[in-house]
Amino acid sequence: MKKILFFALIVLSTACKENTETSEQKEDKQESRNDVTIEMTEVLTDTISIRALDYGDGDYWFSGNNGQYGRIDATTGKVEMSKVTFDENENIEYRSIAVTDQYTYILSAGNPALVYKITHANNDVKLVYTEVEERVFYDSMKFWNDQEGIAFGDPTEDCLSVIKTFDGGESWAKCKCTYLPEFIKDEAAFAASNSNISIYKDNVWLATGGAAARILHSKDRGSTWEEYATPMIAGSQMAGIFAIDFIDEKRGIMIGGDWNKKEDNLYNKAITFDGGKNWKLMSSGNGPGYCSDIVFVPETDGKELFAVGSEGIWWSGSQGDDWIKLTEEGFYTVRMINRNEGYLAGRNKISSFSLQ
Repeated sequence: MKKILFFALIVLSTACKENTETSEQKEDKQESRNDVTIEMTEVLTDTISIRALDYGDGDYWFSGNNGQYGRIDATTGKVEMSKVTFDENENIEYRSIAVTDQYTYILSAGNPALVYKITHANNDVKLVYTEVEERVFYDSMKFWNDQEGIAFGDPTEDCLSVIKTFDGGESWAKCKCTYLPEFIKDEAAFAASNSNISIYKDNVWLATGGAAARILHSKDRGSTWEEYATPMIAGSQMAGIFAIDFIDEKRGIMIGGDWNKKEDNLYNKAITFDGGKNWKLMSSGNGPGYCSDIVFVPETDGKELFAVGSEGIWWSGSQGDDWIKLTEEGFYTVRMINRNEGYLAGRNKISSFSLQ
């Protein structure tokens, strides 16, 4: 009797373990794809160059030049355009955007640096940060939650510029150079797609270019930093890392190249499996050349990658070993919400897309 009861408990325990598989694990076990095609639907055509795109609270948000920003209802595709200027200056470029549950933040590139906070509930727009300096130029911004965010840009002193907020963007503090890795002369970053910052849990990674193509990494949301070298092309003003994406604390991808030699596909894409300490080139000499954005395709456990640039759109089902060019039409930035669906933004246009 005891033996039968013991056996039953083992069976029950095994069954419980099998049934505790998370929905995320089940999604990751979807059938692998060796090939995809893309179907795109034009959502917006306008005189706006869009380099910042994010998703949250059921909407896609975007920002661009001439002081323009907007949101797209992900269900209906309805577009709402808005504009915010500073001291009657309409030539402001909002190249960074971050969407949280309650707010959207937009950050301008160039002097002056401006952060505006937009409240979703009532569309209230509030200026929460101003930095006036001839050399100021911010490139990317990310938020962990409604309270904590970070932005990253070119140097105005003897270090790269990093600003942080802990109170929902109401106030910002600029990191002192003594707390950041030693600066390399002529190193900077690119405001090409709002993608040279990636965050995961308490981690944040920053990507650079110009004189060096480095990763700056913090395990504590920007309190302390370490630096990692990469095999990416660098050494000229428009070469380096243009975008990074981490799917967890260990696995990350990067892409970039030389903006002046867009067809070159050597030393322009890499992958890490140890949190950015070491990087391995992906298909150097094959696949996409210069690209401004790259993401892990959601729900594929890091197997599928999606890259975009002015020269076209690329997809890989083998973690970057092989690539398929999906279209010649170019975009600057991409955001995906699941395995098949997302939005693309670029010069004078936004399109939704599905992978099939």
